[in-house]
Amino acid sequence: MTHKIFIDGAAGTTGLEIAERLAGRSEFSLITLDEARRKDAAARREALNAADFVILCLPDDAAREAVAMIDNDRTRVIDASTAHRVAPGWVYGLPEVSGHDKVAAAMRVSNPGCYSTGFIALLAPLVSQGLLPADWPYICHAVSGYSGGGKALIERFETDGDIAWRGYALGLGHKHVPEMQERCGLSLPPLFAPAVIPAHRGMIVEIPLPLAAMTGAATADAMRSALAAHYEGSPLVEIGETPDSGELLLRVSDAGDDRLTLFVFANADGSQARLAARLDNLGKGASGACVQNLNIMAGLDETAGLRL
Repeated sequence: MTHKIFIDGAAGTTGLEIAERLAGRSEFSLITLDEARRKDAAARREALNAADFVILCLPDDAAREAVAMIDNDRTRVIDASTAHRVAPGWVYGLPEVSGHDKVAAAMRVSNPGCYSTGFIALLAPLVSQGLLPADWPYICHAVSGYSGGGKALIERFETDGDIAWRGYALGLGHKHVPEMQERCGLSLPPLFAPAVIPAHRGMIVEIPLPLAAMTGAATADAMRSALAAHYEGSPLVEIGETPDSGELLLRVSDAGDDRLTLFVFANADGSQARLAARLDNLGKGASGACVQNLNIMAGLDETAGLRL
């Protein structure tokens, strides 16, 4: 069976990478609109309703508008925007945490944010198992390649070679915070400190843990074991070992892939730990996750077309 796919917003970075992963796959046929019709409301409505699966790679308001244009009960949607990540009736598209069965049965799936993927993958299993408290004021530091910021930020980094580090969301209102809080079951929003570095892609998400001050917190070894058990058998999520070099690196030359690697580091006496996730912001953090969810929803091997 061939499924008809429409990528609304196919000209953006996420949409282009999704199309690359779907290229040459006989299970799917792409509905495409030329430049003249891409922003025509009537043409978009026709494409949205003709598709078996729609993938939205749009700003939030445009994503909501696109969903409202679908007037049948057959078209299934994966939304890569922030618009529906905590919305009722939408399944959160991190199947390793939300459940593969829920994603497979869903009509509406919200693709996770890139930073959120690392944060939730680390913290949600540990909080749900009682190994870390739900009422702790968690802090999350993260760095990402500039490709996640859209065309304007890509152009800025690629034309201004003097930028070494870009901290942002200084008002502490980053759009990923609501999903980070809700999907981990936290009573307090995490303090999130993101930054962009002069690399096209790649991402590190880190959660420092002062274990000695956290009542009821598990040991680092227990957390590592729990994460390994939770993700056992996952083709995309792995638990990494502490590097012999004592360094966790992102390289400017990294080509990117669709995997997610989780780490638990600790000091010698176990009083402090650092949870860390390494992923490609355009892979498991965006386009790769969309294709994984599409595969699951279509009843296919979840890794088909992915870069592993």
